[in-house]
Amino acid sequence: MDSIGAIVLIISLFIIMLGMGLSLTVKDFQRVLLMPKAVFIGFINQIILLPIIAYWLVKLFDVGPEIAIGILILSACPGGPTSNLLTYLAKGDTALSVTLTAVNSIITIFTIPIIVHFGVVEFMDKDLQIAAPVDKIAGSLLAIIALPLFIGMSVKHYSPEFAKKMDKPVRVASALVLVLVIVGLVIKEKAHLIEYFELALALALTLNVVTMLVGYFSAKLSRLNHSQAICISIESGNQNGTLAIQIAVVTLSMPELAIAPAVYSLVMFLTAIVPVWIGNKIKGKK
Repeated sequence: MDSIGAIVLIISLFIIMLGMGLSLTVKDFQRVLLMPKAVFIGFINQIILLPIIAYWLVKLFDVGPEIAIGILILSACPGGPTSNLLTYLAKGDTALSVTLTAVNSIITIFTIPIIVHFGVVEFMDKDLQIAAPVDKIAGSLLAIIALPLFIGMSVKHYSPEFAKKMDKPVRVASALVLVLVIVGLVIKEKAHLIEYFELALALALTLNVVTMLVGYFSAKLSRLNHSQAICISIESGNQNGTLAIQIAVVTLSMPELAIAPAVYSLVMFLTAIVPVWIGNKIKGKK
């Protein structure tokens, strides 16, 4: 991707994370103390189990390095900004969703470089292997996650009315940005698109479904209520695809690694229909 495209991608992700910051307050982080078990189960599912499941599914499907590393990058990313909306639509615990998204976004600043480095070393052909710049990845994550979150939260604190007015437009813009990023990636990689798409689709779908099921049933086994289980299920399966694409395209300069995250981003919105339908059906019965 050329320098202009890379700059657009960085700015787009900055706007998405800024929008997330506009919806956060310090209380969203303090809520960890109020519902520690629910937050811990969500953390375990998204930060630990998701990359482990992704790794073994990549091994099972025996895909090429482009798809394998792309899926691992995606699995390392925090929940997407749309997970809060999907949790709300599914009648899940929206407060827990916001807390998990906020907390895990900060934690992944430190875990993403480790997982990306592992993926490159594990799956890249030795003759083509690139060095995963851990310091560069960590630095870029601070700039495009921590900084916009801080700015957004500051605006929310000092100008709550303005933040409230901007919340919906920024969320809509975030969704449009993801679509535009995927379209741009499709155009860039059109020569290999069909091959990569066919290889990534089954893996992305399986990973999404398995992680959502593991998230839901692990929450229920931990005696969390239904709304919390629905929330953790969605948080486990809804990843920040734009961040994964940014790492592949801008940080690693390998657009082919972004195909799998792009495919997953499309799949996760389609499968999210299921927990939304289940959540509304159970709520209707109650």
